[in-house]
Amino acid sequence: MLLIEPRVQYITERKAAKRKHGPYYPRTITHTEAALLRLFGARGFKNIQVSGLKRMTGGASKEQFAFWLSHDQAPEKKRYILRMDPLEGITETCRLREAQVLRAVADVVPVPPVFDVDPEGEYLGQPGLLIEFVSGVTKPTDPSITGISGIGSNCGRYTDLLAPQFVENLTKIHSWTDWSNKDLSAYVIPRANTNEAALYQLNGWALTWAQDKVEPVPMITFVENWLRDNAPLCEVPCLVHCDYRLGNFMFEEPSGKITTILDWELAHFGDFHEDIAWILQKLFGGWNDKGEFLVCNLMPRDKFLEDYQRLSGRTINLKTLRYYEVMNAWKCAIMDLGSAIMAGQNCNSHQDLLITWVGSTGAVFLNQMVELIRGQKHVA
Repeated sequence: MLLIEPRVQYITERKAAKRKHGPYYPRTITHTEAALLRLFGARGFKNIQVSGLKRMTGGASKEQFAFWLSHDQAPEKKRYILRMDPLEGITETCRLREAQVLRAVADVVPVPPVFDVDPEGEYLGQPGLLIEFVSGVTKPTDPSITGISGIGSNCGRYTDLLAPQFVENLTKIHSWTDWSNKDLSAYVIPRANTNEAALYQLNGWALTWAQDKVEPVPMITFVENWLRDNAPLCEVPCLVHCDYRLGNFMFEEPSGKITTILDWELAHFGDFHEDIAWILQKLFGGWNDKGEFLVCNLMPRDKFLEDYQRLSGRTINLKTLRYYEVMNAWKCAIMDLGSAIMAGQNCNSHQDLLITWVGSTGAVFLNQMVELIRGQKHVA
């Protein structure tokens, strides 16, 4: 029997069952406001006032809206963000898991406070999460800073302020162990000193590929088998953010202080090497004037690895790190060549054009997998 987290299997199969109900039409402001009023009415709020509702830009997997809310229990207006699923997207994740992990780490690192969650879309129509609005920016407002936030952008004069905070918050996430009194019922924690951490991820993404592949891709099948044959032991599983990078945290200007860490939808318990490998991807970094690659455009690779080990007290195993670099490239190939194209073909996303274009990047990750596996032979 394959190891797979029950909630992950459920939401993956739920997506496959729901995709036939498309095409999906982007929510109008009127439709979204009515959905919010249904939810708040069901929560027992009276004298509900939703105002300033508007769609937010960015993101390839969730529809996001900002709005102000007041009601009889909280008459002073407060601003919130709604994150709602389309029928399909580049990834299928769980709003219940996202809400649970945000609540669990609220005292560990800065995260948006959770206001409400509708995990099955009973009131919103699709699964949704409501969080409090947090001020800040994902990249400097300086007009000379170009590039998409998180991909190809840089932080200009804020780089030296953000880099140490970036590493410190990552070590706090990985060092957090006080979860026994937290509601993490939607998660499974792998057993220590086993390869379950790798296998839970491998099996979950293999199920996604089985359901979302548009056509067979031999390299994806080959790498899946390679990942199974080489799954490493994880001595002590920890919380893994799984999308920790530039663009997924906000900071205030002009202080440069990080105000919140975003996009926890892929978080799970696993091997810390998985996060390190994700951060190292060239997709999220850039090169300085000397031709030196900067991790997330913040610092050189060697400095990042050294600072992480110094602050965390952990030792990075280069062979395990390379394994998760291969796995992350494999996951990205599944997103690009499977889920993104499938959702676009079915017209089941609010971002059909964007995610279909993303599908063209799949070849980059196929090539990356080949190079990484070849290089693995030379890693001690």
